[in-house]
Amino acid sequence: MKNIAILGSTGSIGESALKVIREFPREFRVVALSTNANCAKLYDQVREFKPLFVGVSDLTAAAKLRKKVSRNIRFFDGAEGLSALVSQKKIDHVLMAISGAGALLPLIEAIKYKKQIALANKEALVMAGPLVMAAAARNKVKILPVDSEESAIWQCLEGENKRSLKKIYLTASGGPFKDKPKQYFRNISIKEVLNHPRWKMGRKITVDSATLMNKGLELLETMHLFGVSSGMVEIIIHPEAIVHSMVEFNDGVVMAQLSQPDMRIPIQYALTYPERLKNRLQAPDFAKLNSLTFETPDLKKFPSLGLAYAAARELGTMPAVMNAANEVAVEEFLSGGIRFNDIPEVTAKVMRRHRVKRSPDLSAILCADHCARTDARKAIEDLN
Repeated sequence: MKNIAILGSTGSIGESALKVIREFPREFRVVALSTNANCAKLYDQVREFKPLFVGVSDLTAAAKLRKKVSRNIRFFDGAEGLSALVSQKKIDHVLMAISGAGALLPLIEAIKYKKQIALANKEALVMAGPLVMAAAARNKVKILPVDSEESAIWQCLEGENKRSLKKIYLTASGGPFKDKPKQYFRNISIKEVLNHPRWKMGRKITVDSATLMNKGLELLETMHLFGVSSGMVEIIIHPEAIVHSMVEFNDGVVMAQLSQPDMRIPIQYALTYPERLKNRLQAPDFAKLNSLTFETPDLKKFPSLGLAYAAARELGTMPAVMNAANEVAVEEFLSGGIRFNDIPEVTAKVMRRHRVKRSPDLSAILCADHCARTDARKAIEDLN
């Protein structure tokens, strides 16, 4: 039985993971759960799964929940609390389902304590991919990707000679505005952005999917997970979201992973690897698929993706800066402070102002992240 910690258990990935775990009660035991501030949902999860450890990042919310949970449960609060939580000896595997930059420090701590990682967070690798992957190699820790696209690449490459790899095709659904003209973007509402045609996700990642920044983050994630350059990764739009990514080998063979667009599939594979356990989920019905279509993304209409390619070529501290600026801009959009098409404008302005530091250590990355957030807020003030 695997002892699992789920960081971000109240989000969409965390809830999907708990659905998987309910299907396999003899395979998994939930020993730790955490949330940022959704304590009502976390309390329900605690009552059901009875973990040994609970973490709440928001200190105000933590103070309220601490009074309600059993004294037999060890409680961790604040951002630093998550790093302490993942160090506990009774945790074998950590599902990192926290969104945003807040996952970086607990991820590094989990690797330090040799926990096996199921990674659903992109931003940590975007910010500090070389540091994270080096730490994983040093500690002999496997980082198993949970994103459907990264999981697809991993499965296609399993057992293959990496020297035979020629190209990775990273698929994107295109989001809700793939077929909308550029002039439409100025007045897009928050409700429209959050209405993704294929996936049910958290608010931040849904906005990133609409701008295609999510695919840009996955570009950098792919580079670090599989040790490839940005030139070996081609992003293609695939609206049906059945082909989750493909790899091309130097003999002209292309391998693809196909499944329904349901996050329980890659979550289960990451948690049960190297086994494939039978579940109730259905494979695609090919007789009912009219077509599988692919097209090149329009970088003029979706400039966020172009910014990610630029950051992937630059590397150093630039990806961390891009990620931080985008996070601030997305948060401001969701609060109604800026328009949808302001998100890439703010991000681009912060990136242009940044002086890249090559081969940064963790301190330099965190400093770049902090400065970029400050600069992004100033850029937003300039817009208004």
